[in-house]
Amino acid sequence: MDTPKPRKPAVGFIFVTLVLLIVGIGIIIPVLPGLITQFNGGSVAKGSNSYGWLVGVFAIMQFIASPILGSLSDRFGRRKVILVALAGSAIDYVVMGFAPTLGWLFVARMISGATAGALAACNAYIADVTPPEKRAQAFGLVGAAFGLGFVIGPAIGGLLGQFGLRLPFFSAAVCVGANFVYGAFFLPESLAVENRRPFSWSRANPIGSLLALRRFRGVVDLAWMYFIFNFSGTMLQNVWVLYMGFRYHWSTLQVGLSLTFIGVMTAIVQGGLVRRIIAVTGERKGLVIGLITSAIIMVGYGTATQGWMIYVLVVLGALGGISGPAAQSLLTKHVPANEQGALQGSLSGLTSLSYIFGPILAAWSFGRFIDTIPGIAFYEASAFLLIALVLALRSFRIDDRIAAQSAS
Repeated sequence: MDTPKPRKPAVGFIFVTLVLLIVGIGIIIPVLPGLITQFNGGSVAKGSNSYGWLVGVFAIMQFIASPILGSLSDRFGRRKVILVALAGSAIDYVVMGFAPTLGWLFVARMISGATAGALAACNAYIADVTPPEKRAQAFGLVGAAFGLGFVIGPAIGGLLGQFGLRLPFFSAAVCVGANFVYGAFFLPESLAVENRRPFSWSRANPIGSLLALRRFRGVVDLAWMYFIFNFSGTMLQNVWVLYMGFRYHWSTLQVGLSLTFIGVMTAIVQGGLVRRIIAVTGERKGLVIGLITSAIIMVGYGTATQGWMIYVLVVLGALGGISGPAAQSLLTKHVPANEQGALQGSLSGLTSLSYIFGPILAAWSFGRFIDTIPGIAFYEASAFLLIALVLALRSFRIDDRIAAQSAS
């Protein structure tokens, strides 16, 4: 009898993992703000502030743990880190489902944040199995996985939320648990033994991991651009449910359906159009176009006077999603194969920083100006995207100067 050949690592395997992971996250989005507001006596303003801090606590733990998990994935492989992260997420959802007080929600998010290395390890997995010239397309599939997950997850969460605010948390736990089983039996390792490197605390601590980016020419400005880009995105994500409910009086189901529509458009753009657009524009122009488009759409979200206008803006704003894959692809080309995990850990750390401060700023701004400028968080996000654009252009000039010096 022939010995079965081991499965060859491919983007398809990690795509399934990401879809299931994001479905679990998406399920709780329509109901988590409502549960937090319930713990705050029904006050939307107080609930928005608590929600911002809850997301911030998760992000602080992720900021501390992500570089460690990224470096561990460079040492022991991506698969083990992904499985640990999935187990942590499943535990988190169960604790949240049973949480009797707001304090227990904070404990649960700390657990999940500490094991939130799945996305960094998944991105490193993609860099392992994809040649540099195809990475923008591959990272586009990551966006498509997010889109598909947010098609399914919020729809389930919005529907189940009609029967109880806690039911979606247990459904999310089941989804992530199934993801863990899939990873344990079907997900092959992507990092070859010869490309692994020893673990180092100097590279794994959050500050050291960010400072280590200076070793790679042309990376620092692009990395901070990536941080600000994600910062603006967290502002949108974390006031969406509260803003839509307050401004347009949408129900939990209507909010869930709006998030589902965002997921559909994201999947279409990231899964099908990124490759075509980047092939025409190139990664640099694609990044610039995406940032400008997103900045304009953010202003539209804060200004729209009717709920139906939001759906039009979502269609147009989805095209801004090309900036994420373009930025990630550009960053991976500056780093060797045995440090992709550390790079993704650093980027995940920067993303975590954005989740610490972005939601807090957005929630505070929304609560402070709820009666005068309810869309202020979107205006702030637009301004940050323009700052990200300036940093991107500066990083291109640095790369060009380095290339010219090398040529001479």
